[in-house]
Amino acid sequence: YLESESPEAEAETKSESQKEEAPGNIVTAPLVGTVYLAPAENEPPFVSIGDKVEKGQPLAIIEAMKLMNEIESKYDGVVKDILVENESPVEFGQEMFVIE
Repeated sequence: YLESESPEAEAETKSESQKEEAPGNIVTAPLVGTVYLAPAENEPPFVSIGDKVEKGQPLAIIEAMKLMNEIESKYDGVVKDILVENESPVEFGQEMFVIE
């Protein structure tokens, strides 16, 4: 007999097609840690929605095992969305910024 595609495989197919539909370029977390959207407490964030950014410009910092890792834009463009909250945990590969 033939088995139908498992629910997990169907879910993977759907999530892949949703990613392709996302407008703009996605900046993802290169490591697991805590994300900081500003260089220090009581300072303005690195970027806000609507800001123009250049390739190599800092977008955030991820703290992992007491090391601060600067996350730089891989694209020139405008910040369309910030998908993470300040001081929230992030996973490897998690989408953080949308840049068009």
